Amino acid sequence: MPVSTDLLVANLVSPVVLAFGLGVIARAIRSDLEIPNQIQAYLSIFLLLSIGLKGGVALRTVPFGELLLLVVVTTVAGLVTATSAYLAARHFLREERMNAGAIAAHFGSVSAVTFIAAQQFTERLGQPSEGILVALVVALEIPAILLGLALARGSASGVSGRVIREVVTGRTAVLLIGGLAIGAISGKRGIDAIDAMYFQLFQGMLMLFMLDMGMVAASQLRQLRRGALKLAVFATVLPFLHGILFTTVGHWVGFTPAGAAVFGTMVASASYIAAPASVRAALPEADAGRCITAALGITFPFNLAIGIPTYVAYAAWLAR
Repeated sequence: MPVSTDLLVANLVSPVVLAFGLGVIARAIRSDLEIPNQIQAYLSIFLLLSIGLKGGVALRTVPFGELLLLVVVTTVAGLVTATSAYLAARHFLREERMNAGAIAAHFGSVSAVTFIAAQQFTERLGQPSEGILVALVVALEIPAILLGLALARGSASGVSGRVIREVVTGRTAVLLIGGLAIGAISGKRGIDAIDAMYFQLFQGMLMLFMLDMGMVAASQLRQLRRGALKLAVFATVLPFLHGILFTTVGHWVGFTPAGAAVFGTMVASASYIAAPASVRAALPEADAGRCITAALGITFPFNLAIGIPTYVAYAAWLAR
């Protein structure tokens, strides 16, 4: 199905994508622009906690049986994407088992920032997605990372308790689960008290974060050497197929078109925050730089510019 030109243009000229582009340009012209590490950490904490709070409020309205079904579907999605990424890395990229498993952990997991960008895109269209999707980010991330590490080691016994703890207690999981809990306990009335801090400032904070992401992504691409063309094909085609497949699954399980598109985007994204930390701890001998270059330098901008509007257009077509 052809993607609406209006959707692509609307996405490309949005402040979020333009801020990412500015970061890329800043690196290309060797500007001295830098965002301090402490500010980077603050922006990440702010964004993750914000979407957790919003999802927690929505969580109160979802029956337990429906939530359980969605968690199961999402967990299966993570296992499918991690397995397919492993097989593609082994047979298409010709990676050794260790590197293929590390790549699978990155591409089976989820980029919370890509998820946020997809949410914001549907909101700009006046079609906000279901808040329950925030809970599914965690359900997608943890099993996929653990499977990728197990594939790298050749068995589940290669994933130690320390590594499992690292995944479960990582920054992304703690902030999203904590935000969900706070939002669910406080409810809409309680969260309204912090609306000015966590929701009205959200777009501006996201722009700053995307500016930094643009600079980091440009830096990663400079390091791309071995098998650049094959890696670029892998990091665009495989996520795109995942996105189309799981946008369809999202439609089947009853999400709105916006929700199905955001679900597809989640599954099509690749982690460059939680997965790298876990891979460094469990697979110190793996080529982590190659994984991050693929996830952040290729898949992230691809989804930002092309993937998200494509999944939104496809979900709208499915709903007709």
